[in-house]
Amino acid sequence: MVALKQLMAKIENRKCADCNASDPKWASSNLGVFICIKCSGVHRSLGTHISKVLSVTLDEWTNSQVETMLEIGGNSSANAIYEAYVPKDAIKPSQDASVDERLDYIRRKYEDQEFVKPSLRISSSTSSGSKRSNHSMKGNLSSKSNSGISQTEVGMVEFQGLLKVRIIKGTYLAIRDVKTSDPYVVVSIGHQRMKTRVINSNLNPIWNEELMLSVPCPPPPLRVQVFDKDLLSADDSMGEAEVDLQPLVSAASLHEGIKAKGRLQVGKWLATNDNALVEDSLIWLKEDGHVTQGISLRLQNVESGLLDLDLEWVPLNQ
Repeated sequence: MVALKQLMAKIENRKCADCNASDPKWASSNLGVFICIKCSGVHRSLGTHISKVLSVTLDEWTNSQVETMLEIGGNSSANAIYEAYVPKDAIKPSQDASVDERLDYIRRKYEDQEFVKPSLRISSSTSSGSKRSNHSMKGNLSSKSNSGISQTEVGMVEFQGLLKVRIIKGTYLAIRDVKTSDPYVVVSIGHQRMKTRVINSNLNPIWNEELMLSVPCPPPPLRVQVFDKDLLSADDSMGEAEVDLQPLVSAASLHEGIKAKGRLQVGKWLATNDNALVEDSLIWLKEDGHVTQGISLRLQNVESGLLDLDLEWVPLNQ
């Protein structure tokens, strides 16, 4: 991380690669650019097959991700490729640009590669016939997400914040192999989808793993799914549940910028027959101003299984 922060401190990396906003604290680890939080939301909407967004200060980076950033060299080196030939009709967005303006430019820049020297483009056709591709200076990644989301379904939304999801543990999970399972968790908001590592042969796994998702306005539910990893066939379902994000978002909005003297309860999501809560889920304002929520879920559409997770709201100004 020291090397990454040294790279971020270089003059050319002190402004967002896409809109020139000052002091970017986010990065696309496969594209090799430092970006602001507003542009990071648009990058997330493209899917991780195009851009893998990480916070320089909030996320844990692997050695491989840091090495990729160092190898690419930051914004100047990346833009020398991705903005090599910018036509007059492609106006680089300003730091005050709308989501639609950012989305149009960032799609054309990274997904369509319109501004890249033709001989360097890596492209393939999608089912719609439009030219969509993914370009990484480390190699050619998949040109289409597994979800099959079309351009009209992705983006064109205003992101109101980020959600940090810590998957803590599972308890009494369902058996999907002979006597056990190899579980992992998938969390999704809309088309955004992230997953934990697989824990082999364990019905009471402990992940303690953090995942980050962008939250559009209005906030859709957080979908949580548990699967059993299979090597020779499709992964088996081990249950699912949905989390209503509105109580957390509302509490965070009301208490933005406020710091508590000790932990203060600021909201509650009530357990009812209509949701998967094991018990009422309390929302807390912490001394550092962060709004968090602990949740225990009873997995649905499965014979057994509980899942514990923590949510933390990350406002756009962080």
